[in-house]
Amino acid sequence: MQDVKRIALRARWAVAAMFLANGFVMGAWAPQIPLLMPRHDVTESVLGLLILVLGMGAVSAMLFAGRLISLYGGRRVLSLFSLALIPVLPMVVFSPNLWLLALFMAVFGAMAGCMDVAMNAQAVEIERRLDRAIMSSSHGFWSLGGFFGGAAGSYVIARWGSEVQSLATAAVVAVLVISAMPFLLPSAPVAPLVAGTPKRPGLFPRNLHVWLLGFLALFSMVPEGAVLDWAAIYMQKELGADAFASGLGFAFFAGAMAIMRFAGDGVRNRFGAVRTMQVSGLLGAAGLMGGALAPYDWVAIASFAVAGLGVANMVPILFSAAGNHPTLPSATAISIVTMVGYCGILVAPSSIGFLAEHMGFRPTYAALSVLLVVVALMASRAADADTARGT
Repeated sequence: MQDVKRIALRARWAVAAMFLANGFVMGAWAPQIPLLMPRHDVTESVLGLLILVLGMGAVSAMLFAGRLISLYGGRRVLSLFSLALIPVLPMVVFSPNLWLLALFMAVFGAMAGCMDVAMNAQAVEIERRLDRAIMSSSHGFWSLGGFFGGAAGSYVIARWGSEVQSLATAAVVAVLVISAMPFLLPSAPVAPLVAGTPKRPGLFPRNLHVWLLGFLALFSMVPEGAVLDWAAIYMQKELGADAFASGLGFAFFAGAMAIMRFAGDGVRNRFGAVRTMQVSGLLGAAGLMGGALAPYDWVAIASFAVAGLGVANMVPILFSAAGNHPTLPSATAISIVTMVGYCGILVAPSSIGFLAEHMGFRPTYAALSVLLVVVALMASRAADADTARGT
């Protein structure tokens, strides 16, 4: 028993390194985005389509990741796609023309998306072995990686250029994932299908519960995208905030979310997934509603921080619930919930911009708070997050 626990503890830190590496790449990618326009002589609309290609590549690949894990085991798939993630940023940065850039953007999204599903599936397996939650802090490591990747990446670009930054990012990711791979939980043997046994579920399983979890994840992610993409513009246009204050809206939201993610496992271990989800949803809704009704910029900043505290643990809990789905394989359920949930990141920027243009930001943020109330009311659907099934 002690050996099992020791192996699981080492795997816990190995999967944290995988989350850190994935977040580091996405953080390093952010300061590269505006540089693509002059390099390839494209407009904002074309750049928007390229970013959409990346997102569609990620969401599409997520659907197949669960099947790959079921066939070949989680450790193999996570190791493969973590290695495949190493060269993707240099591939994008060194693309000689627009067509190759679009192709490499899709590859970037697909590799990152498959790794995302595989590392969440590994985290669920570790939760079972340790009999305690680790998902929220794992996502906290992703946020930490994004912070370091963005901050260090911006500095390296300013000093040595985008090409050097992309190669340095690849080197950092290589060190992280290659160091972590040996300590991941071994893949369980994949049982072949024999006559008389149930067939593996298809890409789109007919299971209402898993799709409901996916839409609850989407409802949890759309408000996050709303603050990320639009909080600064809202505070400038409707609250008269200056450039510094308007930037603090998302900064405080992200900081509060990162802090709560590292604290979230302890909260969930003590109070359970359902109660944590209920309080988180209501807290997030209160924060968004406070932002919508804020008379001054500092009230909006504080409100968005409260929203960050609420939103932080909702998606990790839903991923854990998917991984412990009572009738579907873990990887299949996680791939569905991840795919549907991340559609929220794709849908949020354009749809929220459309709503804000026609209704204003205040009604839009108020409406988004209702989505979090819905998640809180349906928190019982995430009860499986506390269920450790046998391995």
